[in-house]
Amino acid sequence: MSIITLLTDFGTEDAYVGMMKGVILSINPQAVIVDITHHIDPLDVIQAAYLIKSSYRYFPEGTVHLLVVDPGVGSDRAIVALKMMGHIFLAPDNGVLTLLLDEGKTDAIVSVENTRYFLEPVSRTFHGRDIFAPVSAHLCRGLDIKNLGSSLDQQNLVHLKISKPYSSGNHQLVGTVLWFDRFGNCISNIDAALLEKMDKSGSGKMLEVKIGKHTIKGISLSYAETEPKCPLAIIGGFGYLEIALNKGNAKHALGIEKGDTITLTPKPE
Repeated sequence: MSIITLLTDFGTEDAYVGMMKGVILSINPQAVIVDITHHIDPLDVIQAAYLIKSSYRYFPEGTVHLLVVDPGVGSDRAIVALKMMGHIFLAPDNGVLTLLLDEGKTDAIVSVENTRYFLEPVSRTFHGRDIFAPVSAHLCRGLDIKNLGSSLDQQNLVHLKISKPYSSGNHQLVGTVLWFDRFGNCISNIDAALLEKMDKSGSGKMLEVKIGKHTIKGISLSYAETEPKCPLAIIGGFGYLEIALNKGNAKHALGIEKGDTITLTPKPE
């Protein structure tokens, strides 16, 4: 089975995504195209980096993943094909691969340069259609990524300076809000492993979560553990701590913005 995933900030109101799919299917009619999301916040490369890290592992090996969140389209930024952990990733060299590169050993990295596999003429503003889509279709037909261009050293790729949770005084852990889902849940950069280190009981009940003027006692296992319209902290489906509102929108109700600080404090036993 030839699987291609799409992760973009294009939205679904315009024809961009449909055109990309048309190009893929014209080259490889057997391709199975899966939309991870097209609602990355516009130009938010960090959000895209977290989402591909969280998503790729749920697809079988051999899947080709297209990441088209590309503030530098039309510039001299490179396009990269990365093969690692049995998957292939196509992305602009703008740091969107940072978290993947931190996660495991790469098998091959090349600069996508071979115009034989592009759709001509190549638009200055729509490389998703004219380069990413046709190249992914050829890869799904068995093209070796080494035929796409010259090899690249991982150290020469753009790496984002992605802020990580850090420890402050009083044994506190400080993280930030990265993005929001359509329910208004606020996804942070604090993962489950960090929470387990802070609360040896494993229940999360010995932690206090502060965001803005709001304090939440303990980590919930489900939304139903709190009363409707009450805030809670929970490990969401992406594997990160989320601030949510039972049957409500935490972003709006609590006035949370991207980049807001979340502080975790262990409660005294």
